[in-house]
Formats: sequence, structure tokens, C-alpha cells
Amino acid sequence: MTILEHINRVKTSADLLHNKAEVDAVLDRMADEINRVLAERNPLFLCVMNGGMVIGGELLTRLTMPLTVDAINASRYRNQTSGDSIEWLLKPKTLLHERTILIVDDILDEGLTLAAIADYCRDQGAAAVYSAVLVEKILAQDKPVQADFVGLQVENRYLFGCGMDYKGYLRNMPGIYAVKDNLL
Repeated sequence: MTILEHINRVKTSADLLHNKAEVDAVLDRMADEINRVLAERNPLFLCVMNGGMVIGGELLTRLTMPLTVDAINASRYRNQTSGDSIEWLLKPKTLLHERTILIVDDILDEGLTLAAIADYCRDQGAAAVYSAVLVEKILAQDKPVQADFVGLQVENRYLFGCGMDYKGYLRNMPGIYAVKDNLL
């Protein structure tokens, strides 16, 4: 079976957890909360690549305050289905010193990547660090960080769509899907 045949099998057999309309409603709610909390803070919108690209773009158009945008890429998964050590692929070009940072990512899983990015921002002298994730996985163990703005909480399954990938594919799916266990 080729990789594309496998990806198509994963895609067509996956469980749809949240459709596009549900995701859009969640993004509207998250944007309202962020607009209230950060309205006067001159935030730097820091998109976590590559997963945060989809939610980042969707959320950015819903925010009403003046802000600047940059990106960061700290990867643990590297197109695999399990995480490893953090690899820094891209650091922001914008000076973080004395800025309010809004880290935007697709998912809060174990929290290791988000914690490392938040620590990096604080180490660079950020005045405040907030985080927004579309999805938080419900896990039995504690996480080293909690997101300030969470769209949805979902069961502990391997997810794709809305920025989340399966082996580097399927980030572009408009809903949130769970892979069948037998296809991992």
C-alpha cells in the first residue's frame, strides 16, 4: 500500500468529532474571549507552525485589536504519530521583550511543546504570555502548562484536521477527526 493509499484509508475511515460549523462557532467564542482580555495589551500573535497555521489564520481574522504577527516552530512529532525531543526550527524575528505574547497552536496534548515555547517567550523578556489552542486532549496525567483560551476538549485519540496532521498529511481537513486505532 502506498502512503497516499494509506492516508486516504485513514481519512475515509476516521470518526468526525467536530464539523466545520462547530469549529467556526468555537473560534468565534475564543476570539470574543481573547478580544476582551487582550484588547488594550498590544499583543504579538505568535503562530506555532505548522499546526497553528490553520487555526491561526482563522482566529486572526476574528480578532479586533491592533496586533503584530510572527511565527515560531518547535517540533516534537516531525510527521510521526508520537513525540520526541523538541527541535527548534524557527524562532520569531520580532523582539519579544516587554510584549504581551499570544501563542496560538492547534492542540494541547502533553503540553511539552507549549511549555517550551512559553518558557522561551519569558526568557526573551515577554511582559505576559497567553496561549490559545483549538483542542485540548483530556489526559489522565497533569500537564506542565494550561492554555488560557481553549476551544474544545476531546478524548485522548490521535486527531487530524484544522491544522492537526496524520504523518504530515490531512492538516487541511475542515473538521476535527479521530484516527481509528487499527490504522495508527
